[in-house]
Amino acid sequence: MRRLLGLRPLGMRRLGMRRLGMRTRVTATLAVGALLLSTMMAVVSYEIIRGELIQERERTAYRLSFSDANVVKAQLGPGFDAFTALGSLGTGSGRRPVLRRNGDWHELSPERAAEQDIPAALQQMVEDGTPAMQRINTDAGPAIVFGVWLTDDTQYYEIFSLSEQQHNLDFIALVLSLTAAGVTLAGGGLGWYIGRRALRPLASVAEAARGIAAGDLDARLDSQVEPDLVRLTTSFNDMVDQLQQRIERDRRFAADVSHELRSPLQTLANAAAVLSRRREHLDQRSGDAAQLVVEEVDRFQHLVTDLLEITRADSELDLSDVDVISLAREQCRARGVDPAIVRASTGIDTIWVADARRVEQILVNLLENAQRHGGGAVAVRLRRTRVRNVIEVDDCGPGVLPEQRELIFRPFVRGVTAERRGDTDGAGLGLAIVARLAESHGGRATVRDRPGGGARFRVELARRPA
Repeated sequence: MRRLLGLRPLGMRRLGMRRLGMRTRVTATLAVGALLLSTMMAVVSYEIIRGELIQERERTAYRLSFSDANVVKAQLGPGFDAFTALGSLGTGSGRRPVLRRNGDWHELSPERAAEQDIPAALQQMVEDGTPAMQRINTDAGPAIVFGVWLTDDTQYYEIFSLSEQQHNLDFIALVLSLTAAGVTLAGGGLGWYIGRRALRPLASVAEAARGIAAGDLDARLDSQVEPDLVRLTTSFNDMVDQLQQRIERDRRFAADVSHELRSPLQTLANAAAVLSRRREHLDQRSGDAAQLVVEEVDRFQHLVTDLLEITRADSELDLSDVDVISLAREQCRARGVDPAIVRASTGIDTIWVADARRVEQILVNLLENAQRHGGGAVAVRLRRTRVRNVIEVDDCGPGVLPEQRELIFRPFVRGVTAERRGDTDGAGLGLAIVARLAESHGGRATVRDRPGGGARFRVELARRPA
């Protein structure tokens, strides 16, 4: 039943309100407050003005009615003519004199019987000798009727139109409504401005946090910009300092461990090489064990080298002019790949300002990834956009599933294709290194489907790295 009626639990409505942003809530609050206040002021002002206008009209009606009644009373006597008496008043528009004599009603130009407009209760009061006044509604609009007793058989009534006052009140109501609407809009605008001013420091915090998440650990907040938020900015800066120290400490630790492992690994590699050369003098079981040791030591060396490369990715760039097309062809030849697959867009400058060692490492890792998991590289394209240098490497493998296109750039993550083939070569650091090196150049690494099958790895580098 609740679903059919379109009702929702109160908790859901509250949750919907919480989804509104702070600036929207501040704007809505001030707009609603301005609307309520302006509406209340408009209603109060309208009632005060309306009461004053009506009272002024009533005082005028009271004074004129007695004056006209005296004029008519002075003409009573033998030969009295009601139409002549009423015509001598000169009431003009907006006033309607009515005389009741001996039970008959007399008017100058009756459009409607006077007894239909004048309430019976008021008539009774006037016949009893009490002057009376009452607001009524006529075909011509609201009016005030005033009655005066003249003689036992004669009563004088005068109907005063309130059309002019009603017209003025309608105009005043329109002005007050427009004023209330303007005040509401002004309140909403003020709320938007106040919300923007109030959230500006938080926007600075969000911008600094975004920079830190992107790797800019030098981002800090200026406590002098918003003195009221000194505690927040100080705590934020302290947190970033501690984070930077911890990251730097972890980076140094990883670099030190990797560096210290190189010497014993080299010793193990030399010993394994001796065992490998003497494999023919060993029995089958010992020879297989020696070969296994050689392969694992070689894999361990590559792992340590990759770890060192990751730790160096955050160090300062060594920028120079790099002939990227020559570099790409050289790396293809070194891996037995036809250098003719390297192509550059027509008319682009193939001399890039970059860190030559890191660009070389990006090319090496992408080519080796294509050889191991993608059936080999089939195209290497070098392009430039307005703000980016772009490297694209295509392979002819099975491609990368959409849900894995971000995961494969994380450390120690290996693709599904490698797992299906049972590959044990590599630790899943090659593409992670590519991503880190791209980030150090102010860019990023992505992968998408290659038209015709396979994967297309794309690395974007800033043309002028910071």
